[in-house]
Amino acid sequence: MVNLKSDSKKDANSMSTQPARGLTSDASEESAIVDYLERHADFFERHQNVLASLTLPHVRGTSTVSLVERQVEVLRERQSTSDTRLSEFVEVARANEQLAQKLHIFTRRLLRANNLLEKLTQIEASLREDFTASLSRLILVRAEPIEGAVSTRFLRRISADDPILRSFENLFAIGKPRCGQVRDVHRHYLFSDEANDIGSVALLPLGTNGSLGLLAVGSNDRDRFHPGMSTDFLAKMGELISDAISR
Repeated sequence: MVNLKSDSKKDANSMSTQPARGLTSDASEESAIVDYLERHADFFERHQNVLASLTLPHVRGTSTVSLVERQVEVLRERQSTSDTRLSEFVEVARANEQLAQKLHIFTRRLLRANNLLEKLTQIEASLREDFTASLSRLILVRAEPIEGAVSTRFLRRISADDPILRSFENLFAIGKPRCGQVRDVHRHYLFSDEANDIGSVALLPLGTNGSLGLLAVGSNDRDRFHPGMSTDFLAKMGELISDAISR
């Protein structure tokens, strides 16, 4: 008899701590309501009296607004976000269009050049005039001298065994333009007296594994060239220069 009473008491306690069968928790009820409304999007159209009686806290104050007003506000916020994104896309598209036009001019300059000297002259002029990149340096791997006057500030001719080339091995191995900060030794080698004014640099390897050299474009702005920027146009420019000077 004692055991039976003890078991009965345990069963009663156990039952008192469990939810009644058929009832759900608040979280389950909310989930069921959300699921139902998602599957019956026309619910409030069929029960407009319920819609009219619903009120929600105003997001910017203590007052309440109707569900319809809240929906309108949400739609306005979404529209504002979409407009902002669209403006950003348009701005990027315009910038890309301008770059494409400049690259077209750059290509035509190279096509009109008849010899290496003219090509180098046009490369320097286009970078300075079309791309407003006055802090540009072309490191050309070439044993033979170049006849004619080319700005020594822009062009530096070195031999294939020059030790400075080994310090650019990572750039040449990747074979793609790199933007951002460079080591002090590179900055001073490339820009000499103007090195201290350089905030950021874009480096373009030329030829397979840098066999033709590299082009460096510097900027006083530290954020002008950064690792996260797209380098598609820089890569195309590097290919154009490589093809032009290798012929």
